[in-house]
Amino acid sequence: MTNQSVDLDQGDVRTIRRRLRYDRDHPRYKWIVLTNTTLGVLLTAVNSSILLISLPAIFRGIGLNPLDAGNVGYLLWMLMGYLLATAVLVVMFGRLGDIYGRVRIYNLGFTVFAICAVALSFDPWHGGAGAMWIIVWRVVQGVGGAMLMANSSAILTDAFPANQRGTALGINMVAAVAGSFLGLLIGGVLSEWDWRAVFWVSVPIGIIGAVWSYRSLHEVGVRTSGRLDWAGTITFGLGLTALLTGITYGIQPHGGHATGWTSPFVLGSVLGGLALLVAFCVVEKRVAQPMFDLALFRNRAFGLGNFANLMASIGRGGMQFMLIIWLQGIWLPLHGYDFETTPLWAGIYLLPLTVGFLAAGPVSGWLSDRYGARLLTTGGALLTGLTFILMLVIPVDFDYWVFALIILLNGIGSGLFFSPNTAAIMSSVPASQRGAASGMRGTLFNGGNALSMGIFFSLMVVGLAATLPSALDAGLRAQGVSAGAASELAGMPPVASMFAAFLGFNPIEELLGPSGELSKPGVNADVLTGQEFFPNLLTGPFHSGLVVVFIAAAVMMLFAAFASWFAGNDRARDEDEELAEADRVVPVPVAAR
Repeated sequence: MTNQSVDLDQGDVRTIRRRLRYDRDHPRYKWIVLTNTTLGVLLTAVNSSILLISLPAIFRGIGLNPLDAGNVGYLLWMLMGYLLATAVLVVMFGRLGDIYGRVRIYNLGFTVFAICAVALSFDPWHGGAGAMWIIVWRVVQGVGGAMLMANSSAILTDAFPANQRGTALGINMVAAVAGSFLGLLIGGVLSEWDWRAVFWVSVPIGIIGAVWSYRSLHEVGVRTSGRLDWAGTITFGLGLTALLTGITYGIQPHGGHATGWTSPFVLGSVLGGLALLVAFCVVEKRVAQPMFDLALFRNRAFGLGNFANLMASIGRGGMQFMLIIWLQGIWLPLHGYDFETTPLWAGIYLLPLTVGFLAAGPVSGWLSDRYGARLLTTGGALLTGLTFILMLVIPVDFDYWVFALIILLNGIGSGLFFSPNTAAIMSSVPASQRGAASGMRGTLFNGGNALSMGIFFSLMVVGLAATLPSALDAGLRAQGVSAGAASELAGMPPVASMFAAFLGFNPIEELLGPSGELSKPGVNADVLTGQEFFPNLLTGPFHSGLVVVFIAAAVMMLFAAFASWFAGNDRARDEDEELAEADRVVPVPVAAR
C-alpha cells in the first residue's frame, strides 16, 4: 500500500482527530457551534428580506416618495445592495477561511454586522442623503453577512461527525431559509412602530453574537497554506456584480418598452458580466492556487447538488416576491385591509410557509444522515414544483385556507429539499476546501435569490404589459376619468403599478392624484381610490402574469429534482473505519491521537 490512499482525505482525518480530542474536554462544544452559527445565519437571512415589507415606512421616515421616477434607483439598491454583497463575496471569504481560519473570518463577520446595525439605526440624514446612508451601510453589512454565511457551514461540518452532519446543517439551513420569511413578518411589525426599529432589532443580537462567538468558538478544521488569488477574486467579483446589476435594472422600463432589456446599460452589464465570469474560469484553471478549485464541479454530488441549489433558490425567491404582490395588491384590499397595512398582514398571512419549512427542515436533515439525500431532495423539489402549479389553479381572490394549505406544502417541500441538499454538498468536498465550497454554495443560494427578483419581476411585467393597459384605460374611463388622463395612466409601465402594490400604496391615488383628475366633476373619486377598484382591475392581468411566473418556477424545480436524483445518494461514512484506514496507511502514535 502507498503512503496515501486514493480515497482517503488526510485533511478530513486530521480534522476528525482534532475534533475528537476537543470533544473529550468539551463534549457540548458542537452544540455551541450549532447554536451560534444558526444565530449568525438567521440574522443574515432575516436582514435579507426585512426591508421588503418595511420600505414604505423607511421612505416616509427619510422623506422620499418611492414611486418618484428619480427615486427608483434608491429603491432597487436598498433591496439589492445587501443581497449583492453577500452573493459576490462569499466565495472569497470562504477561501480566506480555508487559509487563515474559518472561525477567525466568521467572528470578524459578526463584528462587522453588529457595527453596521448600529450605524443603520442612527441615520442622521433625510432625502437622498438619508437613502444613500442606508444603502452604503447595507452593502457593508452584506460584507459581514458574507463572512458569516461563507464559513458557518464549513465550521459546522468540521465540528460534527459525519453521521450527525445532516441534522446540524439541516437546522442551520432552516435558519437560512426560514429567516427570509420571518424577516417579512418582523419588518412589518417593527415598521408599524418606528422605521428605525427595523435596524434596531439587529443591534443587540449582533453584539451578543459577536461577543459569544469570540469567547466560545475554536478552530477545529485544518488550514490550507496559500495566498489569495487576486485575479480570480477580481474577475469573479466584478463579473457577478455586473451580471446581477444588469438583471436588476432590467426591471425598469426603457425607451418605451415595459422592461429595460433593450437598454444598452442592461445588455452591456449582463454580457460584460458573463464575459468576466468566463475569464474567471480561464484564470482559475491556470493559477497555481485558485480562489476556487473548479475541479470540484466534476464531483457529481457537488456539481449537481449546487445546480439544484441554484434552481431551487431562484424558484423560491421568485415565489416570495409574487406572493407579496398578490396579497398586498389584490387579496388583502379586497378583504377590507387598508393599503397602508397590507405589508404587515402579508407577512402574517404567509406564516404557514414558514411553519412548513420549520417542521420539515430538521427532520429531513436527520433522515438524510440515515438514508441519504436523493429521495428527500428529489421529492422536496417535486412537491415544491407541484405547489407552484396549484397556485395557478386557485382563483386570484382565493379561499385563504386553500391558499394556506398550498403554501404550507410549499414550505414542507422546501424543507425536504434544502437541508439534505446542503449536507450532501458539504460532505462531498475535501476538508481543506470546505470554506471555499461553502462560499460557492452560498453564492449560488444568495445569487439565486438576487436573480429571482430581476427574472420574475421582468416576467410578471411582460405578462401584465399584454393586458393591463387596456383594462386600466377602460376601467378609468368608466369612472369618469378623461380620455387623455386615462390613456396617459394606462400607458405608464406596469412596473409602476407593481411597485405601488408591493410598497403598500393605493396605486390609483398615487399615480392619478398629482394630475388633479380626481377632483374634477363627474369623476368617481371614492370608487377609484377605494379598496376594490384597483384590485378588481388587476385580477385578470395579474393572473396572466402569474401563469408565466409560476410555470417558470415549476420548471426550475423540475430541473432541481432531476439534478438531485442524479447527484447520487451517498450516506454518511463511518469515521471509525476512516480513521482505521488512515492508521493502516500512515500509523499515528497513540499519544498523538
